[in-house]
Amino acid sequence: MELSVLLLLALTTGFLLFLVSQCQPKTHDHFPPGPRPLPFLGNLLQMDRRGLLNSFMQFQEKYGDVFTVHLGLRPVVMLCGTDAIREALVDQAEAFSGRGTVAVLDPIVHGYGVIFASGERWKTLRRFSLATMRDFGMGKRSVEERIKEEAQCLVIELKKYKGAPLNPTFFFQSIAANIICSIIFGERFDYTDRQFLRLLDLIYQTFSLMSSLSSQMFELFSSILKYFPGTHRQISKNLLEILNYIGHIVEQHRATLDPSAPRDFIDAYLLRMEKEKSNPHTEFQHQNLVMSVLSLFFAGTETTSTTLRYSFLLMLKYPHIAGAPRVGSWEIFNSPVAAHVSLTHKAMWKVQKEIDQVIGSHRLPTLDDRTKMPYTDRRHPRDSEIFRSRPDWSTTQSHQRHTVPRIPAPQNTEVYPILSAALHDPQYFEQPDTFNPEHFLDANGALKKSEAFLPFSTGKRICLGEGIARDELFLFFTTILQNFSLDSPVAPENIDLTPNNSGASKIPPPYQIHFLSR
Repeated sequence: MELSVLLLLALTTGFLLFLVSQCQPKTHDHFPPGPRPLPFLGNLLQMDRRGLLNSFMQFQEKYGDVFTVHLGLRPVVMLCGTDAIREALVDQAEAFSGRGTVAVLDPIVHGYGVIFASGERWKTLRRFSLATMRDFGMGKRSVEERIKEEAQCLVIELKKYKGAPLNPTFFFQSIAANIICSIIFGERFDYTDRQFLRLLDLIYQTFSLMSSLSSQMFELFSSILKYFPGTHRQISKNLLEILNYIGHIVEQHRATLDPSAPRDFIDAYLLRMEKEKSNPHTEFQHQNLVMSVLSLFFAGTETTSTTLRYSFLLMLKYPHIAGAPRVGSWEIFNSPVAAHVSLTHKAMWKVQKEIDQVIGSHRLPTLDDRTKMPYTDRRHPRDSEIFRSRPDWSTTQSHQRHTVPRIPAPQNTEVYPILSAALHDPQYFEQPDTFNPEHFLDANGALKKSEAFLPFSTGKRICLGEGIARDELFLFFTTILQNFSLDSPVAPENIDLTPNNSGASKIPPPYQIHFLSR
């Protein structure tokens, strides 16, 4: 009896050891160094509970700018230093032009669409998307006019609140979404449109869920967690609802298409589909269309609106950064009534004085005004610092390594450039964790460029909509301050900048702001 028990125990032990050996993460001598992984768990137990980004920054201190992390059984290479990121994405751009998978999105996107595609599919879709977006306004006066019109719609809406405190999230989402909608759908939406409101809510929910701890854990153990309930299922449900709407819009466009007068991105794509319908290998098919529209809609809405939200939050938090008002008509602030005027309200006056001098109050701001407004221009050191400090995307999406570059990694390894590490690189920014516009000033006080300033990523995968985003931010920012002074219900020292979530992206905390008509 004892012999049979011992034999059973030996067999069980052997089987368990076999399973452990199969679950042991595969390491290779030609991977960069990194924390030692555990069977099945990878580096989970070494991760910071505050989020993956905090963990990566800690690993950088120990292992250097290029290191390996095991997300469950999956080894991935992290690029944290500015030089490492630029070497990969710029110097070896072709080798790192592939796109890795995002586990919570992969069940829906399957490598389709301009953002998630790789190889020839990606090259074809990116060329088409860039050319088509230019045709429908990107970098032209036509998109400037759309932004100006949207800014005026926002002003009218904000004036209805008569200075009452409000959360600006919805309004910043709406104006950003309407610009990209005008390019891809050929129309803008009223702020009370029920379908529009639903789409904005789905985008905001999805962006937040993707940044949650649950989604971070799913990236580590998706092969198992995909069978259980979790945020990944809600993300899929949200995206499917958006895709159903896009599919409906595509069918409407198909039914009303005039080949001689394409109205928008969807029309242009449908015409290209018709032109290549006899090509069995064409990338111009329905799945790539709806996924490209989803990608552009999502990215064009959430990243711009998040940057706007954070820009105004930082202005409320650091009112002194905008500079003290000058003498003359501003001497009220040297009088006793100054005690009754908030610091934030004072801070707006220097920006507004420049707006008043260059633009006045009787015409709309234009992009031509930018060169005459060094203080308000998004290229001003203060605004470069806002971009540097913004909490939205901490990484670019993962890339895949296809050849043998100087950065060690086996072929098809997933590589994550951690943009936040570049934007907080102490070799380039003297006080990387402090909001300080002097990071972008040289010894003579002139604006200086920084190799580490990569808010839109870099290389072949640089953000498609960078130009539109910069134009939107200048015109929206200037129009708001032309029409309103800003104030906070909370004293600057009590404003909390801690993001709600901190995963692959960060969600700024909710806040309220007074838009006081001038």
